[in-house]
This record gives sequence, structure tokens and C-alpha cells, in this order.
Amino acid sequence: MVFVLATGCAFFLCAIRAHFFLEKNLSPQLEGVVLEVIGKVTAMPQRMQENVRFRFAVQSARLTNGKLVELPPLILLGWYVNTNKKGTSPSELRAGDSWKFLVKLKAPHGHINPHGFDYELWLWEQGLQATGYVRNGLQDTSPVLLARSLDHPIESLRQWVRQSVYSQVGEQHSAGVVVALLLGDQAAIERADWDIFRATGVAHLMAISGLHITALAWMVAHCVGWLWRRSDVWSNTSWCIGVPAQKAALIAALLTAVSYSAFTGWGIPAQRTVWMLLVVMTLKIFGLKWPSYQVLFFAATIVLVADPWALLQAGFWLSFIAVSILFIGSPSFSFLPSLVKEQFLMSVCMAPLSLLFFHQVSLVGFFANLIAVPWVTCVVTPLCLLGLLIPWAWSGAQWAISGLGFCLSWMASFSWSQWSAPAAPLWMGALSLAGMFVFAAPVAKRWRILGLLCIWPVLNWQPPRPRWGEFELLGADMGQGHAVLVRTASTGLLFDTGPKYSPETDAGQRVLVPLLMALGEKLERIIISHQDNDHSGGAQSVLKMQAQADVLTSIPANHPLQGLHPMKACVAGQKWRWDGVNFSILHPQESDYAKNRKPNAMSCVLHIESATGVSALLAADIEAGQESELVRSGVNLKANWLLVPHHGSSTSSTTQFLQAVAPDIAWIQAGYRNRFGHPRPEVLARYQAEGIRVLESARCGASLWLSEKPKQMQCSRDLQKRYWHHQMPP
Repeated sequence: MVFVLATGCAFFLCAIRAHFFLEKNLSPQLEGVVLEVIGKVTAMPQRMQENVRFRFAVQSARLTNGKLVELPPLILLGWYVNTNKKGTSPSELRAGDSWKFLVKLKAPHGHINPHGFDYELWLWEQGLQATGYVRNGLQDTSPVLLARSLDHPIESLRQWVRQSVYSQVGEQHSAGVVVALLLGDQAAIERADWDIFRATGVAHLMAISGLHITALAWMVAHCVGWLWRRSDVWSNTSWCIGVPAQKAALIAALLTAVSYSAFTGWGIPAQRTVWMLLVVMTLKIFGLKWPSYQVLFFAATIVLVADPWALLQAGFWLSFIAVSILFIGSPSFSFLPSLVKEQFLMSVCMAPLSLLFFHQVSLVGFFANLIAVPWVTCVVTPLCLLGLLIPWAWSGAQWAISGLGFCLSWMASFSWSQWSAPAAPLWMGALSLAGMFVFAAPVAKRWRILGLLCIWPVLNWQPPRPRWGEFELLGADMGQGHAVLVRTASTGLLFDTGPKYSPETDAGQRVLVPLLMALGEKLERIIISHQDNDHSGGAQSVLKMQAQADVLTSIPANHPLQGLHPMKACVAGQKWRWDGVNFSILHPQESDYAKNRKPNAMSCVLHIESATGVSALLAADIEAGQESELVRSGVNLKANWLLVPHHGSSTSSTTQFLQAVAPDIAWIQAGYRNRFGHPRPEVLARYQAEGIRVLESARCGASLWLSEKPKQMQCSRDLQKRYWHHQMPP
């Protein structure tokens, strides 16, 4: 009965909060409209080279004609530097300050892919109901700083400390790690460093963990206790008469833990630690004792009452399950030294959870953590904290981080340092996790062996593939760019690699690599249709993961990508056959390479046909001229499925071409509210006139089409529908 009541209360709590939250959504009529907004910067801005991204609490908003409008209370804005315009710059942003901006907004809209990161859920959890950018063109009114204030003192302090770290530490890589360990700002760590930390299994140390908070609280407790017991040396009476030294030490430790957790962003590991310390210290003060599992459940309950959607975060499960394993595993393996035993338990027992969430596990993680855990906890983190009082200590932290980075880089350099596995069904993950709890528990040896065997199904799971002679197409959702995964019975091909979003990230790293890992896919071939960023931007990340794949492309020989991997030119007439499925390159002609054609005109065009005659045409960015050439050439263009040329641009999809292809389904990969206006209304009208069903990645998310069922197409936004996902108007 208690369980039923608790479950009912939890559902009611989530529902009522979601209802009020959804009532404040951005009106579709205000998307893409220039607005004048006044409000405050509520958090430390995130730096992106010279640009920044920041949270903005809206106080008032109006259209350019002066009409007042209502916006969500909290939005996420980007401010990009305009080198041609003088005036205020993003570097002037401070938490707590009031500003007036011209902005353009859109509803929270992310990429929905199988096993991918749910950006819309992340925005929901942060209370952000619109995203946009500050208008900073030559014709736009410059942003105006209205007032400086200390309305957000903690965030202001965090920003000041971050600036101090970067000023003191010259080497930016190490400075980013110092900022992450000191402030919980993981965005400060550069992408190359994250790759090393993940490969060696120490990424959990590069956040504010419970270990860091507990160590600081323990140190403060000992110092206060020592001083309290000796208070009669500098005072007329001993302070212990009023408050016992033990209680004073516990109170000081708790206040330190709360203050430090708030200072570092109040993440889930910090919340868990604070609530557990609160319970333990309260019990000690009153001379009571709870079982460890009861303390853990209390902390989890408080965290979920404050944020019910934390239950959907990997960090929640990683944090609480790691502590649970340490609790139940403490009597086990008593023959091992404490640090070795705990790290052994973490490496073995957290592996199933790592596979479940991230589809990979570090094989060098046990050894890397044996070095990194004591080094980061006892050397790096104390130096970072000491830097708040003595800034040169941050330089010492830099040297300590550099030494650790050298060791971790060496471990990550081994080709076998990481092992990945396809995403298994949820029940297999739950079974493996239960097995790890049994393995960690103080039970008989035969039960531990049985616990280890429970992970076997996860390690051997293989996602279903098409039958011999058939193929499937998975169109990734990545915004304004092309990337289609082609799978046959035993092989895989990737057509294009999506865009590069910024110098730090691209579609390969953010979307395609996780997708390929989740599917356990080893590509036989990658086709990069042409050199434009929205087709080749993710190539470097994909090629790093899929080094065994050969590459066909029309990219010129002097392009930087040519130096990363051996590549061959795609030429009309190239054909191959995999698992009974025929592949043909239809464009460009060999003679086209000698001509001075623009990149779109050189796009590789791929035709795929199953053993039963069902076919697909991937047309990349060819335009009207190339479409006409293909029609006149007499090659077989008939296809049941068509990748719409050039994202639905008005320069492509001529009526003559559509009649020659005559597809049942056409797939458009284009970003939500992209600046090109793709797909163009007149182009959609042509498809409608020919009776062709059109699906867009912005509305559909990732799509899955099977040659066995050519009339059907699955959309991830339908299969993974959640109430926090953006619902586009018709």
C-alpha cells in the first residue's frame, strides 16, 4: 500500500509540474521573429572561443513595433562575435547583469536518434523553454547593458574564479580541467581531453564527485574539531562546554559540503552526497543509526522530489548505483587493499551500466583509476581548492594535471583500450546489473560466478539485421546535413557524415559515432558525396572510429580530409554487390573531375537495389543541371525511396527528375527552421503533385526504411514520443 501511494504521489507530482511548465511554452507565432527582450543573465556564461552561450531570465519582451508579447521565463541564448561591428561584445556578460537584446527565438528542438542524447529532455530539466541567438548584424541595434547587479552572487563568484584560473594558468588544456574540478564546469574541458578520459575510464573524476565533497568535508571536520578542543588556549572558557567538539565538527562539515556543492553547480553527485551527509550527521548528533541502504534511499528520494526527471539521467544511476555497490561490497574481497578492492568492484560492477548507457567500457580503466583516483583526490583537487586562497597553487595543479594527462594518453593509445558493444534490450541490462550486485555482495563463490554469467547476454547481443538480399536505410537526425546508414545482412555503408557544428564538435562525434556503436556497426565503406561542410563535417570523427572502412568521394585531392584517410574518387559506373544487394554509382562522370564544377555538381549519387527489385536513390546535393544529365543518360533512376536532392532546395527536384525516379517515399534531411528555408514550399508542391509521400527529419527525427516494406517508414519522434518533445505545428 505504501508503495502504491508513493508511486501515485510521484506521478501526480510529475504531471502537475509538467502541466504548468507546458503552459509557458513559446508561441509558434513568435518563432523566427525579431524581438526586443529585457532581462537578466542568471548563470555563468559558457564560453565557445570568442562566442558565449548563456541563460537569460526574461523580464519583458516586445515586437519591433512596440507590441508587448509573453515569452517563457527562462531561455537559452547564443551571442556570436561580429568582427565587422564595433561596440559591446560577449566577453562583457556577467551573471546577474541586466541587458537589452534583439533576439530571434525558436522552440526547444533537438535531434532524436535511436540510443541518442535527448537534448530536449536536457533543456526541459534545466527549465529552458526556448533557444535563440542575439541579433548582432550591422543593421541591428547593439546589445545594451542596463545595470550591473549581484542578484546571482554564487554564479558571479564562479565566473570570477573561472576568469582567475584562466589568467593564472597559461596552458588552456590544463586550465579547463582545473575549472571543471573546481567549479563543475565540464564544458571547459576540451574535446581531445574528454576522448582520453573516456578511453581510460576516468571521466567520472573530471566532475564534482561525492568523493571530492566528502574529502573536503572530512578535512574541515578534523580542522574544526582540533581547534574546538583547544579553544581554551586563546579563550577564557572551552567552547566544548556550550557545543561538544564532535557536533561542531559535524556541523562545520555539513555547511562546507552544502556551500561547496552550491558553488560547483549542485549536480546530482553533489546532491546525493549532501543529503547522505545530512542524514549521517543528524543520526550521529542524536545517537541514532540507520542501515546504509536506508540512508541511500532517503537521499535518492529527496533528489527525485526536487527533480523527478533526474531519474532519466545517466548520472543519477551511475552515482547511486556506484555507492550501492561500495556499500554491499565492503565486506567482500577483504584480502585486497581497500583502494584496490574498491576500484576492482567499480571497474567490474559498473561495466554493465557503462555498456547500457554509453555502449562502451574502458579495458584500462582499472589501472588508470588506481593512479588517477588518489592523484586527483589527494593532489590535483586540493591544489585547485588551495588556489582560491593562493592563486599560484593553480599552476601547481596544472603541472599535476599535465603529468596525469601524459600517463592517461599513453594508456589511451592502445588500440584495445576501449571495448564497445551494441545497445542491448533493457531487460538484458537490468539482468546484468542484478548480476553485478550479486557478484559484489558477500555471498558464496558459486553465486558470484552466477552473477558474472548474468552479463553474458549483454556481451553477446547483436541487433537484428536485414535478411539476405534486402537492405535498410537509417536516416540520422542531425540538423542541416546528410547522413544515411545503409545496412545489409552483414555489411554497412555510410552515405555522408553530416555537418561540423563548431571547432569543438560535429555530427560524427555527437550523432553518428554513438549511433554506430549502439548498432555494433563496422562499416565496409563510407561515401562522402562532396566537400560541403553539411556532408563532410563529421568525417574526421567517423573515420577515427571506423578506420577499417574504405572511402569513395568527390572531394578534391588538396582538401584537408584527403590527408586523414586513403580515398578513391567516386565515378559513374562503379558497381559492387553485398549480400545479394546491388550498389551503383551514377554520378559524377570521370570527365567531370577535369572541369571546374562547383561542389554540389560533383555530388556522388548512389543507387541501391535489393534482390527483389526494391530500390533507393541517394542524390546528395545535385541540382537541376545534374538531374537533367542523369535523366538524359538513360541510367535506371527508378527508386521506391529517394533522398531529396539538396535538402529540398529550389535548385533541385525538377518535375522531370521526379517523374523519372517515381519514388513512393522521399526523405528530406534539413535542420529545424534552418537559415536556407529548406525544404522550399514550391519544391514540396512538386512532390505533392506527383503523389510522393514526403517526410522531413525535423518532424520525423531519425527515420528507418526497410526494402522488405517499401511503403512504410518509421520515425523516431513517433517511436520515442515523450511529452517534453517539441510538437511542430502542421
